[in-house]
Amino acid sequence: MGQAPSVMPVSHVRVTGVERITPRTARVTFTGDALPGLMENRPDQQMKLCLPREGRSVAAGLLPEQDAEDTYGMRWYEAFLAIPEARRPWLRSFTVRSYDRERNAMAVDFVLHGDLHGDLHGSLHGNGGPAARWGAAARPGDVLGMVGPSSLYARPLPAAERILLAGDESALPALATVLEALPPGTRALVYAEVADAAEERELPAAAGGAEVRWVHRDRGGSLVAAVREAGAELDGVGAAWVAGEASAVRALRRHLVGERRLPKKNVEFSGYWRRALTQDDAPTEEDLAWAAERAADAS
Repeated sequence: MGQAPSVMPVSHVRVTGVERITPRTARVTFTGDALPGLMENRPDQQMKLCLPREGRSVAAGLLPEQDAEDTYGMRWYEAFLAIPEARRPWLRSFTVRSYDRERNAMAVDFVLHGDLHGDLHGSLHGNGGPAARWGAAARPGDVLGMVGPSSLYARPLPAAERILLAGDESALPALATVLEALPPGTRALVYAEVADAAEERELPAAAGGAEVRWVHRDRGGSLVAAVREAGAELDGVGAAWVAGEASAVRALRRHLVGERRLPKKNVEFSGYWRRALTQDDAPTEEDLAWAAERAADAS
């Protein structure tokens, strides 16, 4: 296991392989000198990749230098924003799907196109966003900047004998790592929303067993409706992990806490992207209220 960094780390990673794992999803494998010291043995490791503007690259010297006392990276981010827009890379959030320490290989999934909007989180970059374009054209040897991952932002999974895991394409890499990390005896019920049957993928088997329910948008399905209509299937669920489009995550959390009576502390939730908005757009009032609620729950 790598040492937990005391600051938000900035490094470079290089593509070593690209594999199309579904019609709409590419798995890109990276290596990098800093990875062995950054990767930890925990699920849902989130980081940001610096994607080059068209015709440019993210080589050493472009990204700002780190400040050893800048624990949360705020001064680094201010310096990053000071780079002229024409040269400044796109900054997009991702979840590490896996890390092979023996090969020093980190896998990250990119959704290349589809009927979802937004360009916020790893594996959800539809409608020609910067990450979709880069993922579709990725080749061995390409270099990106990487910010994180860091245990400064790690959140423990809620404990329960039976846990609900729910998410859309943007959540599938993290959801898979959560399944792999569940302790023996914990049973998982998974609801996963994807565009159609071709986007289904094999998910890891949880130690305590997992039931998977695929929800297809091409058939009119939605993650929120599927979980709300699950009824007795949710009996015995004592905790939940929910991620994906922000408004859907909020609706599911309200349902689980308000109607299913799960304690707030037992519902881990993350809005990975916002419908019709990108990571470059300013936070809305709803986003700010969401962040405050998360902070209140954490404390």
